[in-house]
Amino acid sequence: IGQGAQQPSHPTDALRVEAVDRLVQDQVFRVPQQRRRDAEALPHAEGEAADTLAGDDATSPQLTWSGAPEGTETFAVTCFDPDAPTPSGFWHWAIAGIPADVTELAEGAGSGDAALPEGAFHVAGDGGVKGWMGPCPPGGDGKHRYMFAVHAIEGDPLAIDDSVTPAVLSFNAVFQTVARGVTTGLYGH
Repeated sequence: IGQGAQQPSHPTDALRVEAVDRLVQDQVFRVPQQRRRDAEALPHAEGEAADTLAGDDATSPQLTWSGAPEGTETFAVTCFDPDAPTPSGFWHWAIAGIPADVTELAEGAGSGDAALPEGAFHVAGDGGVKGWMGPCPPGGDGKHRYMFAVHAIEGDPLAIDDSVTPAVLSFNAVFQTVARGVTTGLYGH
């Protein structure tokens, strides 16, 4: 298990933590989040005044990035919860085809493809939503990490369409990613 990783509480957790640590070590460019600092808690959703980042009426956070290497043709953005109580974690958001001249997704860009830059598209996350699905870990499960990754893609656009899963998007991206930046938020009930 990598440095700073959580100790696994279930046998399959060790595999997830190791894979996530490997992803984090690949960081190459900056993905600061303007609404909060890395590893800071995402705001809680409570009652009717629920925060807009979490729950059923969630609004995707604003993301910016900089420092992608020359040769970047497109970006892919994903949000993954490695602490979800499944052997495979939980994909909350996945976008491909973001043009190389774009360095920001505005708050609310996860509301659908019409809110994305031209050429970009969502793939359905693990909740079946083609767009942002806010954090909603089971009560009593502790704080979960929400890893927002921006992948700089070189060469031809990824050979995928909006029918693939985030795992398939990520698999294809591995072979064309020249840089990756990750910022992590925390959320729990």
